[in-house]
Amino acid sequence: MSDNDVISYSNFIQDIITDDLKTNKNGGRVVTRFPPEPNGYLHIGHAKSICINFGLSIQNKGKCNLRFDDTNPVKEDVEYVDSIQTDVKWLGFDWEDRMYYASDYFERIYNCAVELIKIGKAYVCDLTADQIREYRGTLTEPGKDSPFRNRSVEENLDLFEKMKNGQFEDGSRVLRAKIDMASPNLNMRDPVIYRILHATHHRSGDKWCIYPMYDFAHPISDALEGITHSICTLEFEAHRPLYDWFLETLNFQDRPRQIEFARLNLTYTVMSKRKLLELVKNSYVAGWDDPRMPTISGMRRRGYTPEAIRDFCERIGVAKTSSTVDVALLEHCIREDLNAKATRVMAVLRPIKVVLENYPDDQVEWFDAENNPEDPNAGTRKVPFSKVIYIDRDDFMENPPKKYFRLFPGSEVRLKHAYFITCKSVVKDEKGEITELICTYDPESRGGNSPDGRKVKGTIQWVSAKHAIDAEVRLYDQLFKCPNPDESESGDYKENLNPNSLETLYNCKLEPSLKESKLEDRYQFIRTGYFCIDSVDSKEDKFVFNRIVALKDSWAKVQKEQ
Repeated sequence: MSDNDVISYSNFIQDIITDDLKTNKNGGRVVTRFPPEPNGYLHIGHAKSICINFGLSIQNKGKCNLRFDDTNPVKEDVEYVDSIQTDVKWLGFDWEDRMYYASDYFERIYNCAVELIKIGKAYVCDLTADQIREYRGTLTEPGKDSPFRNRSVEENLDLFEKMKNGQFEDGSRVLRAKIDMASPNLNMRDPVIYRILHATHHRSGDKWCIYPMYDFAHPISDALEGITHSICTLEFEAHRPLYDWFLETLNFQDRPRQIEFARLNLTYTVMSKRKLLELVKNSYVAGWDDPRMPTISGMRRRGYTPEAIRDFCERIGVAKTSSTVDVALLEHCIREDLNAKATRVMAVLRPIKVVLENYPDDQVEWFDAENNPEDPNAGTRKVPFSKVIYIDRDDFMENPPKKYFRLFPGSEVRLKHAYFITCKSVVKDEKGEITELICTYDPESRGGNSPDGRKVKGTIQWVSAKHAIDAEVRLYDQLFKCPNPDESESGDYKENLNPNSLETLYNCKLEPSLKESKLEDRYQFIRTGYFCIDSVDSKEDKFVFNRIVALKDSWAKVQKEQ
């Protein structure tokens, strides 16, 4: 990412960092981190966190680490590790040589747990998970001590060593911090910091059969890496006292400061990894990179640009209170970015054949077509024209209403970049379906201009039949049919899945310039929307295009009205 692309943040987190720099706290260092769990693909909410953590570090001439919180081998996979790296790089950020894993610190985290036992601040507990919840108490009632809370240091060390050596079954014992069972903060009521888990880890293999809990591994990892500002989402606010307790009790000298911000909630979207995984596993979508998914990989495949996503993250800002952002704002950012860079092309998605009966049979002409009227340097391209063309069925009506300015029997329209044509007759099959239109062209109207000054109100797009490429075009809509998918009578968000979230059109006819499409290319199909070639299903002999976003901009309309 260039310096011109750096997001400039002005918010309460930046205010904290600015104050720290003024007082030379942390020796003037600013080190943040992005700590994803490798248990799924990243989504647009993670994109906000990536932009904040990396953006603040760049803005303050600091550093940002990428650290995988790989403390639960049951749910983790190398596939997720790889996808996360791809997503962060695609968004335009670079962790340089600072990629870490919580598993890098397993030995040191284990030693920290031993130290807590030695100073009487941790104990091995034999209560079941249900019993621990029962003993924990409620928001209005204090918890009660575990019957194992007062085991001796020697017994706890012995049991914890046996846990480490795999001598106990999963779930039979845990290690808990000894804090305060009467604390008004439930997170401080002797939280579990280690559990037994006989599972193969993607990096450490079978070396460990006990794994630290996130609340324990996270502050220690931050401290070991020299993180200065540990930026988390708002749900971790109640965990901050525990974060600080571990660092203070273990006597870390340079202690990171945890700061919380409101996570991103988006209309017509679910952000829960559990729910996204369910959609993938049960084939409600075609995978993590399905273009209807809110995952970064899905948005990349759909054709969203990293510049637009970074712009969106900057616009929504960084807040302390939760709110829901209208997905129309995200789509507006996409349109605004693509409008400036996307090549305009002619694409007939629902083709109907047009025969120009007075055009020479073997003649082919090439017309200049502007690539992008928004970009004076975009130039032009050549589009071929011949006797048989395709137009879109939406551009013809046999019995039109008043003020219909497209093609109908007896009417004249302008073919964009080419000629005026007039519809003479309609050809139908035995079922009464229109198969082709017989038209004539005005050879004096070359380039879409009439020498006699007559006005033609309608202009439609077209594609030369002998030069057109056949393509499959996928029209995507929201994956859910209501703004808040979690609102359903049964409480099952899947009831709100949109059955019309994908419409696939076959035998579409596209202008031949699209044969050279590359993955990074974006196009505006005139009057239809913005499109790109599909990165998975397109092959050398098969063209598949995804609609990135339609042309209608509801957000811009709302802003204009306001």
